[in-house]
Amino acid sequence: MAERGSAPTAPKLVLETDGDTRILVPGRDYHVGRDPDGDVVLDDPRVSWHHAVIRPAGDSWMLHDMGSTNGTFVNGRQVRQWGIGPGSVIRFGHAEQGPCARLSSAEAPTGVYRAPPMSAPAATGTFRHPTSVRSLPHRTIHIGRASDNDLVVSDLLVSRHHAELRSLPDGGYEIVDLHSHNGTYLDGQRVDRAVVHPGDIIDVGHAVFRLVGDELQEFTDTGEVSLNVRDLSVRVGGGGKVLLDDISFPVGEKCLLAVVGPSGSGKSTLLNALTGLRPADQGTVLYDGRDLYREYADLRQRIGLVPQDDILHQQLPVGRALSYAAELRFPGDTAKEERQARVDEVIAELGLEARVRQPVHTLSGGQRKRVSVALELLTKPSLLFLDEPTSGLDPGMDRSVMTMLRELADDGRTVIVVTHSVLSLEVCDRLLVMAPGGRMAYYGPPSKTLSFFGFRQWPEAFEAFEHEENRDWAGQYEASPLYDEYIAAALEPAGPEAPAELEPLEPPKPQGWGGQLWTLVRRYTASLAADRTFLAIMVALPFVMGGMARALAGGGLGRNNALNVLLILCVGSVLTGAANAVRELVKERVIYQRERAVGLSRSAYLASKVVVLGLVTIAQAVVLTMVALVGVRLRPQGGSGVLMPPLLEITLAVALLAFTSMMLGLLISALVRKEEVTMPLLVLLAIVQVVFCGALLPLHGVPGLEQLAWLVPSRWALGAMAATLDLHAITPGTVTSDPLFRSVPSMWLLDMGMLVVLSAVFGLVVTRLLRRQEPAVMRR
Repeated sequence: MAERGSAPTAPKLVLETDGDTRILVPGRDYHVGRDPDGDVVLDDPRVSWHHAVIRPAGDSWMLHDMGSTNGTFVNGRQVRQWGIGPGSVIRFGHAEQGPCARLSSAEAPTGVYRAPPMSAPAATGTFRHPTSVRSLPHRTIHIGRASDNDLVVSDLLVSRHHAELRSLPDGGYEIVDLHSHNGTYLDGQRVDRAVVHPGDIIDVGHAVFRLVGDELQEFTDTGEVSLNVRDLSVRVGGGGKVLLDDISFPVGEKCLLAVVGPSGSGKSTLLNALTGLRPADQGTVLYDGRDLYREYADLRQRIGLVPQDDILHQQLPVGRALSYAAELRFPGDTAKEERQARVDEVIAELGLEARVRQPVHTLSGGQRKRVSVALELLTKPSLLFLDEPTSGLDPGMDRSVMTMLRELADDGRTVIVVTHSVLSLEVCDRLLVMAPGGRMAYYGPPSKTLSFFGFRQWPEAFEAFEHEENRDWAGQYEASPLYDEYIAAALEPAGPEAPAELEPLEPPKPQGWGGQLWTLVRRYTASLAADRTFLAIMVALPFVMGGMARALAGGGLGRNNALNVLLILCVGSVLTGAANAVRELVKERVIYQRERAVGLSRSAYLASKVVVLGLVTIAQAVVLTMVALVGVRLRPQGGSGVLMPPLLEITLAVALLAFTSMMLGLLISALVRKEEVTMPLLVLLAIVQVVFCGALLPLHGVPGLEQLAWLVPSRWALGAMAATLDLHAITPGTVTSDPLFRSVPSMWLLDMGMLVVLSAVFGLVVTRLLRRQEPAVMRR
């Protein structure tokens, strides 16, 4: 990264617009436009969304027009770039009638806003200079996104009425969360109500507030943050194998850092430690001076993570996929227009306008990666991590993705990318090379890396990592001048040690449970409807199995065919239900893990699968039964079933068996690691259902087999259907004399009840398995 000069010496200025006053302090840029998330918001149609930027330049300030439609004017003159200071009058969109901004010295009285008496402590990191300072009246201060609040925070992560800062009788204040969706944080810990002491930090979305005397200082996270990593170590097996060994390095603002190294060198482990998904056993990660592990519940909202696998539903068009993601990540009180405006902005930022209606699975690898990045940018993260974004891409796509990351960093983010590719490392500011054993072999500019190692090409370096096992790569770097320049001199003073044990974290819920369920159901339904192959199989399977049963049943069920017809119905319903669900969790595992980390409810996610797949499965079971048995004489002597008409009872048994098999399919899907193994397991499941249903061999009274069969759903479904038909009367024999086949109400209800119990048990097991797949920091 380009070396930074001395700190800006531009004077503090007061910027006055219609109804608003803001202090400009050196050290950051101020964006002007209609964007609600900008620094100076001008709600006028003549003003562009991103109209202009005011930034310090040495000992003065510069105004830069950002290619606005209607222009920027200083003292009546249209400018593209112009020096400004006290007394300057700026108009946006029109030389005489456009919205006006006036600049004056910060030393002059300006009402309730004035130059801060002190800057924020190091604990607030990038918020070193207040955006504004407000004198606190002795009353309640309302904070939120809506315009009727006393403190309006233009951030879609903030609820319309988010929190209140209430004065206390003794002159102090307390912060009260108003049941906000993303929570209110005091010194990094989520609170519902807490007393605020002088110097405490209040976090509301991307805004930070701090009490200093009778003043409330506001700091805005602009995304230009630093990251300081100190002494990270990770071991597995109770202090056994070392995955990370004492890793320390700094990452500056607007920096693009690439992490490379041979397989097994700890790159993925480092990524998990930096994002907080799997905290290091020792060491600290400081997000602009704030301990990431201690304040993870708050800071994780400012971290974006793009895994190696795509985190979007492949069948959905790009626009709809991003819209559903926005619904899940933003508060439930966010208007549809607000969400869509943010989606459109991200699409434009990444140049995806031509891909909005194109299904994700039809995009090229590089374009899919852009869409995954767009999803993470919805919430404006300050830190963006990417795991192998160029894996499998050709050199041209590799270059395109890395150039995109360079632009994202230049726009005011810190970007860290783990990669195997060395084709475009020159666009990075810093390069971290990991050596076998989880140690750091190099950290510094990419241009100096190969010369430091003594090689001319990267393949030579990677071969050396593999063959020179006794070479002390980390020791060589630590003894070099590069270590002193880029590590020792650049790291901030050590922060507090991370706690040995972290409290379990409940992720913030951007929507209520019902809102998440409704969004997930609509998204999942849309995804299934777009998968034509899956639709064709779902429609065809019950007709095929039902037709087979119909051909065997003929005009009626009798001694020669009744048991076989019921067996086909069991197999058909088992295959229908299990085939629907057996891939659905494993294929979305990466998506679930990422969405869970940013607030997805585990139970809402599972419920959406059960609702959608359950309705589809029950509909298939009804079709299967109708095709097989409508018009067929079910009982030779006529009469009703146990409690209801025979066809209705059999339909209920087939539907409940299909639903239970669907739940068993979800269990298998949650249990396996790869989607490829689900089909063999589906075949095995069908075989087990046939063998242990009780139609082929007697199970009653056989120790071990009888008890094992209790866990097989088809055992109970066949019993219920046999009870409906009074199968023993139709086909006397050892098999049909099974007590579970008795045609009495109590036995039919037991058979049906056990299917309900098995469904519930399978659901509970799936919930536990989903929990095991969540980030480690949530399971501690």
